[in-house]
Amino acid sequence: MKIALDPYMHRHLSLPELCQKSAELGFEYLELSPREDFLPWWVHPRAHKERIAEFRKALRDHNLQLASLLPMYRWASPHEDERRTAVEHWKRAIQVAVELDCTTMNSEFGRGPSPDRGHSVSCCGGVHSHESSEAAWWRSMEELVPIFEREGITLNVEPHPEDWCETLNPALDIIKTVGSANVKFLYCAPHTFYFGDDMASMIADAGSLIAHVHIADTYNHKASSGLRYIINPPGAKVTVHQHMDMHQGEIDWDVFFGSLAKTGFDGIVTACVFGWEERADASGRFMREEIQRYVDKYFR
Repeated sequence: MKIALDPYMHRHLSLPELCQKSAELGFEYLELSPREDFLPWWVHPRAHKERIAEFRKALRDHNLQLASLLPMYRWASPHEDERRTAVEHWKRAIQVAVELDCTTMNSEFGRGPSPDRGHSVSCCGGVHSHESSEAAWWRSMEELVPIFEREGITLNVEPHPEDWCETLNPALDIIKTVGSANVKFLYCAPHTFYFGDDMASMIADAGSLIAHVHIADTYNHKASSGLRYIINPPGAKVTVHQHMDMHQGEIDWDVFFGSLAKTGFDGIVTACVFGWEERADASGRFMREEIQRYVDKYFR
């Protein structure tokens, strides 16, 4: 099992400084999420030859390993120009992973249309729907899955709030339909209350398909008659979730880790907290120790 840090709260550090900081916080693995000088959000990778060499050296110098790379591109956009561009970005990101000897990548199903275009009107007079984003995603996967298989890289996909796929089902059915041993499921704990209500059953249903988990806490937005979050004006269309330190929300971590252990899980466990940049070091140290405590309790 690999206990990794998503260092997004430390993204202001250079890559060598980031590796030093991660080691200081007690981590042996990194899950590198988007950052402007490597794999930026939505646009072409900035990971040129010199920067890759610098990153490799920093990982080696601080006894770190790269557990996963996390690119974010518009591979589910119903706008074909955006989708094609995203696929080309993915191809380069895969090569970056190969150059770093990284055998795992992870991402989200995707929100489809870009924010500036929103849900624009199509040529047929209709509004772009989840169906058109899903169709675009499948076209992208048809091209990318053979590359993942050829390069020996596993892709772990997560449904995300507001994506075209944001629930456990159909996410599991979709991944199973892909039918590749190189495409697995990422269970993101702070998205649990979007997945459903019975976490133990959902983890059991996902079973051996789970190769990667994200660890952070959140409140149940459906609780207290839907008034856990009060939105003004009432009925405004918003999607709220959090990535807090463990025990600051409502995830039952004994149920989570106990259920995960029953699946035979032996993958990547990433500390994935974003809400506390003003105390990022303390959060990282706490998450490393607390994850280890639950791993020791349920897996050993």
